Amino acid sequence: MAKAKKSVTAVERRAEELDTIAAVLPIERRDELAELLTDQDIETLRHLVNQGMGDNTLRALTSDLTYLEAWGLAATGQSLPWPAPEALLLKFVAHHLWDSEKRAADPDHGMPAEVDENLRSQGFLKSVGPHAPSTVRRRLANWSTLTKWRGLDGAFASPALKSAIRLAIRAAPRQRLRKSAKAVTGDVLAKLLATCGDHHLRDLRDRAILMVAFASGGRRRSEIAGLRVEQLTVEPPIPVENGAPLPSLAIHLGRTKTTSGEQDDVVYLTGRPVEALNAWMVAARIEGGSVFRAIGRWGTVSRRALDPQSINAILKQRAEMAGLDAGEFSAHGLRSGFLTEAAIRNIPLLEAMEQSRHRSVQQASNYYNNATRPSGRAARML
Repeated sequence: MAKAKKSVTAVERRAEELDTIAAVLPIERRDELAELLTDQDIETLRHLVNQGMGDNTLRALTSDLTYLEAWGLAATGQSLPWPAPEALLLKFVAHHLWDSEKRAADPDHGMPAEVDENLRSQGFLKSVGPHAPSTVRRRLANWSTLTKWRGLDGAFASPALKSAIRLAIRAAPRQRLRKSAKAVTGDVLAKLLATCGDHHLRDLRDRAILMVAFASGGRRRSEIAGLRVEQLTVEPPIPVENGAPLPSLAIHLGRTKTTSGEQDDVVYLTGRPVEALNAWMVAARIEGGSVFRAIGRWGTVSRRALDPQSINAILKQRAEMAGLDAGEFSAHGLRSGFLTEAAIRNIPLLEAMEQSRHRSVQQASNYYNNATRPSGRAARML
């Protein structure tokens, strides 16, 4: 007798469809996303994947769409309407940009307590206080983008919405915070590497991650997590006076945050970072596919790549092991730390930018200015 075919629920079907776009979202939350996102949401994401949109952009869109759907359910009891009416957009601004002092006197000001508790219990809301204006603007921009991709028009350009954002920001100014409170400069990196031994797989992997991320110009965590063997090419050894030649390696970046896949941006590794990378790949028997992978409880190396957030977690764990305040560091500190260290060592800005692949001289020069101003001549005129 043939076994009856098990019916698949809408949530299970959406979870299976999410597998097809796993590269752009945190797959460990697949089932949770399947409950929040609608069929049309997933179809929109699949369409964007097929359009060849960059992975980082797709991750941001997926993250913001999930948050918006969760907020919509908590605030209105219903999934987001498409297109969103102007009143709902204004409600979103009111719930996320508010005055802390006024909230202390008026509990009804800002995000309602029940909405706050709902989002916080699901892990969507972690910070205390109003959102950063940049976060609100980004989510509204992605909301607008997703609306347009559905072939609809929204009220995102309405004067009322623009005025509400401007007045809310003016009423509740926030200090702009760095992505990483402290840069991972050469001295900090040395302390992190000192926690990595030579005998355990995790030590070999973490040492390679830290050295490659820093030496390759402070690569973004998504670029390190997504690095594949196929992106690496061996270069001729670099001659050294009165010493053995140094091993050299090229990393072909492909599509990054600031480039398209058609550009073949290349950065180079020389010496110790190459040795650390080779040691990890030999020990983990990695000959193709993802370079940096998860390691199981019993030392089994996974076939799947680490997710970008794991790069951040590894750096924080090593910082704690080194006796540093892990809360002061993040993976972005490797990027800012590379340029800061380059400034400290008097490496020309443009030469450092060739490795970091920054497109903006103004942005890159900020790290140089911050590193050299305390000891600069302008600070010692008296």
